Amino acid sequence: MKYGASFDVRVPMRDGTELSTNIWRPETDEPVPVLLTRTPYDKEKVGLGTALMPSLNAMLRAGYAVAVQDCRGTYGSDGVFVPHVDDASDGADTVAWLAGQEWCDGSVGMFGPSYLGMVQMLAVSAKPPALKAIAPMMASADLYATPWRSRGGALSLDTVLGWATLMALGEAQRGLAQGRADVEDVTALAARVAADRSLRNDPTPVAEQPLISAHLPWMVDVAIGRPDRDEAWRELSALEQIASITTPALHIGGWYDLFIGETLRDFTEMRAGAGTAEAREGQRLIVGPWSHSLVGFVGYFPDRDFGMAAGMDAAALGEQQIAFFDRWLKGRPDALEGRPAVRLFVMGIDQWRDEPDWPLPDTDYRSYYLEGDGPANSAAGAGRLSTAEPTGDFVDTYLYDPRRPVPSLGGTLMSLTGYDGPADQRPVHDRDDVLVFTTEVLEEPMEVTGPVSARLFVSSSAVDTDFTAKLVDVHPDGRAIVLCDGILRTRYREGLDAPRPMTPGEVYEIEVDLIATANVFLAGHRITVEISSSNFPRYDRNSNTGGVIAQEHLADMVSAVNRIHRGAEYPSRIVLPVVRR
Repeated sequence: MKYGASFDVRVPMRDGTELSTNIWRPETDEPVPVLLTRTPYDKEKVGLGTALMPSLNAMLRAGYAVAVQDCRGTYGSDGVFVPHVDDASDGADTVAWLAGQEWCDGSVGMFGPSYLGMVQMLAVSAKPPALKAIAPMMASADLYATPWRSRGGALSLDTVLGWATLMALGEAQRGLAQGRADVEDVTALAARVAADRSLRNDPTPVAEQPLISAHLPWMVDVAIGRPDRDEAWRELSALEQIASITTPALHIGGWYDLFIGETLRDFTEMRAGAGTAEAREGQRLIVGPWSHSLVGFVGYFPDRDFGMAAGMDAAALGEQQIAFFDRWLKGRPDALEGRPAVRLFVMGIDQWRDEPDWPLPDTDYRSYYLEGDGPANSAAGAGRLSTAEPTGDFVDTYLYDPRRPVPSLGGTLMSLTGYDGPADQRPVHDRDDVLVFTTEVLEEPMEVTGPVSARLFVSSSAVDTDFTAKLVDVHPDGRAIVLCDGILRTRYREGLDAPRPMTPGEVYEIEVDLIATANVFLAGHRITVEISSSNFPRYDRNSNTGGVIAQEHLADMVSAVNRIHRGAEYPSRIVLPVVRR
């Protein structure tokens, strides 16, 4: 086939700012729909045809024009880059401009991962009529919950400092070329990016980031500087306007991706509450055993290999996205015929499975109680998990010292060069500030697929502290592979917009959201739950003072004596979504 290309097309926004856009169009006499992706990472380097996105040739052969645009203030586009703030209006204006071209048939779809997915959710919130479908991958419609903070209110330190430093470097390089930045800033930021892990070991306070403030102030002023989910955060949540959203969406995520909680939430909330029956029925979900790093795209990690079928290429994500757009941009119901609403990779048995909905309709939410006739400190302790309702009472006590946080091992890190995904947790199992509760060896397989939560009765010597929880699959060879985890900053136990101090010594019932997993614990394996008060640098460390954590020096922080109450009076437990098939 033949196609034409136009580069650096200046697309005007409502305020007169022009955004640089590359456009490819199949040579045809008939107008065609357009597939759009918007990026802050340089449109000339967008990886069309990687495992993440359909190839340019595949989209053109399928009869689509393709547009790739630099976000406002990045690379070829005019204006100033402020993360997220202009993406709703700029996305809507770009969609309207594309739909108005004589070579477009009036229908536009959007695709792309991570930030390229977040701009889709913001564009949907602006309700441009021509935006007929989106395919956000590893993205979020609630930017507080992910990527910058968490459902439990802690700062996503690894993500915030890593991404902000990388983007500030790009801003500084552009400023240097335009004569408005110093070479010293570029050199310093480049050194920080190269060092990577040092980003998480910066001297406190976390909010003192002069290099980031100089080139990307939103990250310090809002992402770090607004710890409560206030109006500024609600304005950046497409889910706040869900009743007026009328766009079908194909949500794609990974069990070890930092966005997994919001990928699942976006699907369930839009499937239940979108503004039309067509939009509700048009939601689709695909989740694989992937993380946010390049290594994680193939489903192979140093401590866990999910097999040949696990990779994004094997999942044919590009073909799945084109079929989805064929349904909603070309009006072809047959394009999705035989395709399920939900497609999941179930770990343990390492197989793909089709489902009618999420959470799975036949889920049995089963409580596993924290038990043991002695302290559960470390894997050498007496901690047990049991489905039997507890009779006796016990209190586990440990010292949480912010100067000695529990290190993050894999999980949903977004380190530029580090190790995310299903990592072995044994290196932290000998710590006295980690409580470890384990079942007996399983005699038969048990599937856990769905949302996971820990309901704990806690007290502390501090007015504010954190509680963390992890669900772990212990293999017969001893590997303790993390499946999912969560954190709650106790000041937010009544709501992310309603911080409340604790009364030292008082017992509170809290819920730690571990997000979700899909895993079969095989015969011979054991189920383990870890409870502690830090997961650093995945999340920032709580200072335990009740103050503004991001503004405190390490010397200002204090240790907290934290307690987990368990037994008949205080039935602390983890709730697992058990599926029998």
